[in-house]
Amino acid sequence: MTYRVILLALSFFLALSTGCGLYLYGLWHQAITIEESPTIITIHSGESLRQVLSRAEAQGWLTDAGWVGRLARWQGLDQKIQVGEFRVNTGITVGQMIEHLATGQAVQYQVTIPEGVTAQAAIALLGKHPKLTKTSPERLSAELAAWVVPANSAEGWFLPETWSFVAGDTDIDILQRAHTAMRALLTDLWDSRDSSIPLATPYEALILASIVERETAEPAERNQIAGVFLRRLTRGMRLQTDPTVIYGLGDAYTGNLRRTHLRDTQNLYNTYVIKGLPPTPIALPGEAALRAVFHPDDSNALYFVAKGDGTHAFSATLDEHEENVRRYQLTRRGDYRSTPDRSPPEQERR
Repeated sequence: MTYRVILLALSFFLALSTGCGLYLYGLWHQAITIEESPTIITIHSGESLRQVLSRAEAQGWLTDAGWVGRLARWQGLDQKIQVGEFRVNTGITVGQMIEHLATGQAVQYQVTIPEGVTAQAAIALLGKHPKLTKTSPERLSAELAAWVVPANSAEGWFLPETWSFVAGDTDIDILQRAHTAMRALLTDLWDSRDSSIPLATPYEALILASIVERETAEPAERNQIAGVFLRRLTRGMRLQTDPTVIYGLGDAYTGNLRRTHLRDTQNLYNTYVIKGLPPTPIALPGEAALRAVFHPDDSNALYFVAKGDGTHAFSATLDEHEENVRRYQLTRRGDYRSTPDRSPPEQERR
């Protein structure tokens, strides 16, 4: 009798275990039910797999989210889910979906920081991207100040590039990557520099590169522009570059640079008045502008003037320069522009 009871009990537990096993197997291999394919499922920062599955169950994608979550936990998948957006297609099982959330590629987005914009403009651009989380101004200011020490300005310190990210990343995430990339590039170029370049620190190179970036968008001219400025620095000549004056004017600049602006001794960025470089960069220089500063042309040009088609005329003497001014500046063509489609407009007078 006892033997029969034991046998019946074992049979019952075996049947129960088999039934439970089949049920759990069915849960893990159940096909997800979505109305449109592909559909995006979003994993928010700090969100657990249990919360994700509960949300999916509420939307009718799957059944018994609690047990599905336990199965994922037994496999260690709950600790591996990533933040971001994931594409989910019809025809996959719940288990495949969870494995995708744990090991798959989140949907990638891109944002471009253009060369030659200010740091303020770059931050504003990032803040407008709908898939980037915007940081409070207070925290952002504190972060930027900590990154750029001992410099007293974040201007210039972010490498303009196209950056990939996933939904849930913040503007600070992009800025930190751009800042790290800029520091690495600047350090590499500085360590391998020609010692004859009249720059005392990497920061001075960054400042000059920002001026080169704002002076021309023509790739072939960057080395020439850098050469002119470096030779002027070597000879103790003022840089006399309009973009620095415009930067110093800030919101007071209305698109028309006047003689009074060029004589303004209160503008710390007025390179018609101050000697040497301005106190900070005036924009975010791209890699090409930085490399131009470390590899300037070897001509003897000391002056250049905008021709009106986005390029410049270079000259070695003041007489040649004044002739170029008469030719290109005093009688301007109707579609005159100093650089190709660069805003704000600039007028060079060197």
